[in-house]
Amino acid sequence: MFWGHLRAPQHRSWTDLTIAERARMARWATGAAAVTIGSANCLVGVETFLLVQLAFNGGQLNFDTTIGAPNFPAVVIAIITGLLINVILGLAVFKPQLRWFVSGRPADHARRRAVQRIPGLQVSTTLVAWTVAVLAYVVAASELTAQTVVGVAVAFMMAGFSSSCITYVFAERAARPLAVVALKDNPAQHVVHGVRSRMFAVWAVSSAVPMVGLLILNGGRWAGMLPPAIGPVDWASAVLALVGLAAGARVVVLVGRAIADPLLDLRRAVERVDGGDLTAQVAVYDSSELGVLQHGFNEMVAGLDERERMRELFARHVGDTVAELALERGVGMHGTNALAGVLFVDIVGSTSIAAQQDPQTTVKLLNSFFTIVADVVDTHSGFVNKFEGDAALAVFGVPVAIDDPSGAALRAARDLATRLEELPVRWGIGVSYGMSFAGNVGAEQRYEYTVIGDPVNECARLSELAKHATVPVLAGDAAIAAAGDEADHWRSVGTRTLRGRPRPTEVFVPDSMVAEPSAPTVAGVISGLLRPARRVGLIGLLRLPLMRVRR
Repeated sequence: MFWGHLRAPQHRSWTDLTIAERARMARWATGAAAVTIGSANCLVGVETFLLVQLAFNGGQLNFDTTIGAPNFPAVVIAIITGLLINVILGLAVFKPQLRWFVSGRPADHARRRAVQRIPGLQVSTTLVAWTVAVLAYVVAASELTAQTVVGVAVAFMMAGFSSSCITYVFAERAARPLAVVALKDNPAQHVVHGVRSRMFAVWAVSSAVPMVGLLILNGGRWAGMLPPAIGPVDWASAVLALVGLAAGARVVVLVGRAIADPLLDLRRAVERVDGGDLTAQVAVYDSSELGVLQHGFNEMVAGLDERERMRELFARHVGDTVAELALERGVGMHGTNALAGVLFVDIVGSTSIAAQQDPQTTVKLLNSFFTIVADVVDTHSGFVNKFEGDAALAVFGVPVAIDDPSGAALRAARDLATRLEELPVRWGIGVSYGMSFAGNVGAEQRYEYTVIGDPVNECARLSELAKHATVPVLAGDAAIAAAGDEADHWRSVGTRTLRGRPRPTEVFVPDSMVAEPSAPTVAGVISGLLRPARRVGLIGLLRLPLMRVRR
């Protein structure tokens, strides 16, 4: 009925239609409504006519006792009258909602209720039309008896009941475009027309009406109001059974599609969500439990989308690994001691750089710097614990354990030194290794994942010294001792008592970054790093002239 077979233009929803498109569809729907209501009632009318005639002629299926019967004109007039009334009233109910649909105005509460009430109002118009049909028969019949009036009235009321059940299911399906638009901003959150109502319609049309009709037919014959069956076949009972089968098939198909369509939409949407598309939504057009399910699905997917965006933002702030651990462990001050490689990298003179250029240019430079750091650390299975100002702290071995955390940190330092040559800034890298605490630190209402321990302090001091050294990459002896094969790529350049530490630290630099002994600049490999010069690992040299380094 109406535009039951219309669809919104491809890749567009009903709410995106233009006024012209809505007007065109409304005109089509008006004509389709008249045809659908008329054809449905004509079919029911023919069935009812046959049953009335067969009931009063003893079940004889022949021309003289059906079309040639005296009451034939009156029955036809009554059915046509009911048909016209049904079409007129059905369109009258539907027209205001069509005008609103064409206008494109948003739906208020009253409009939403009016759209949801369309199926119920269509049922009412169908019952009224068949009631008027009974009155038309009384007026048109030339010979009236109590038996014929009662018989026609009962037959027409049963036909009206069956027709109204079919209309109810059909109207719900036909009004979907209106419901989609009306419920867009305020979807159904409670049941208006439940699935039970549809199941009742199926039962009524396919079982109740035919069975009650058989009981009334036999009861009327028993009471003498209807003539007994004549001949070997009671065509009244046979036609009633066939009518029940046909009407039942119609309503089962309609109800099946009314239930299956929303479920198919949901299944397709679920498949999209399963494929990672969290923008998937279904149109809410059903006023039954299925409509509530449609709305609930949309709310759920919106919640998943928001959760995923929050998780992504969270992961960008704290790192993917920490985000996963936080979601896995839940709220709490979780942490543990672990052996970890630590790398600290800091830009030289960032304050003067910021003072000499536009802030946006400075931010662009810092973003390029941090992008390289994050890429290198990730390549070596490390975790950037924090970006702080113009520096970054990376750890290896926590929060996810790896086989060689010290070696990974040293390899990352060498790789990072090569990559950072692309940028027009100076920097210093320090690498250390040792037992550290890794976990949540702060207050219950606000904390962050961090790494605390002596290795963190040591690598920060090494980074500070590296910023003023000829080779801007320095590693502590603990990192080299635990590094395995990676230690072969590093050489000692002496010892140094770092600020705030109780014992001297032997300092190492990458072999690839140290000049050959014959080069005049060898004496400045770590210019100012050692004071006084004690022992260096450069072949043929025992001491290096060093610059003083501020402590």
